[in-house]
Amino acid sequence: MKKLICAEPGKFLYVDDEIPKPGIGQSLLRVRKIGICGTDIHAFAGRQPFFTYPRVLGHEVAADYVEGDAEGFVAGDKVTVVPYFTEGKDIASRMGKPNCTNDMRVLGVHIDGAMAEYVVVPSQALRKDDGLSYDDLVLVEPLAIGAHGIQRGGIVPGEFVLVIGAGPIGLGIIALAHIAGGKVIALDVDPSRLEHAKALGAQHTILASDDTVYQQVETLTEGDMPTLLFDATGNTMAINNAFQYMAHGARYVLVGLQKEEIHFSHPEFHKREGTLMSSRNALGSDFEYVMQRLKDKSLDPAQFITRRVKFQDAADLFTDPLKPLLSGIKTVIEFD
Repeated sequence: MKKLICAEPGKFLYVDDEIPKPGIGQSLLRVRKIGICGTDIHAFAGRQPFFTYPRVLGHEVAADYVEGDAEGFVAGDKVTVVPYFTEGKDIASRMGKPNCTNDMRVLGVHIDGAMAEYVVVPSQALRKDDGLSYDDLVLVEPLAIGAHGIQRGGIVPGEFVLVIGAGPIGLGIIALAHIAGGKVIALDVDPSRLEHAKALGAQHTILASDDTVYQQVETLTEGDMPTLLFDATGNTMAINNAFQYMAHGARYVLVGLQKEEIHFSHPEFHKREGTLMSSRNALGSDFEYVMQRLKDKSLDPAQFITRRVKFQDAADLFTDPLKPLLSGIKTVIEFD
């Protein structure tokens, strides 16, 4: 089989290897489509923390089941993968939060991923297609990230929801917040992404470079300010700046991740009795929720997938000087 290895920052290699064999508790998959994530882009550029090389990237998976011991699965079943692996023994797992364990191993980050013709994964990580297409399945993981953020925030129908960042994850949050009944305000530096946000249910959009962002948010909420906020930028300035948009009693969920410290006024936060929380990865229940929304057509993969590339051309795409991976919404690698 062929696999694509990120040998070091800025360098990919195609390597021929034997098809792996699944062991006990494992299953072999034939990969059909892989979504390219910001994690992959940062890893290729050498900006991913706690990352070692060489590494096969890829954790947004649509595949065919080949063999293994996954109960209820037969050869040819279309599947996706919950790519966060854990022994399930630590305190987070015992609290029902296997998405944030201290022994977390993420496919394509801590262990080799699915930018390969075949991959072996834990059998318990599989989710069956339930009538979904490969396009649907390759989007389940990134959309589940948004679904988990929505679950963490405890969205209330009719409340104003400010989503900062309209990239792939932010757009998923926007779509799911709209489905849940939130009045969504999207904030981003890119006008084209704000247009995508409108198509996915954002009732209002604001260009982040405008000098009147605060005043616009204040006017849209009739002076109340949003009661639920999401950061999907992973940008230090954007994260710190958003505290000013919190209503009294608001919840602020950090979905994006950056490496610096967070700074905000304690008195301003305290007087609001604000709630600050992070949202990491997703739960199996988030995957199942997203799959149901894809099945009932509340979510349409055509609104997210904006670029397709063949597996044999994927390495060149990362090194294109025009940076096509940073344009559009979601790029998907397809296998013949």
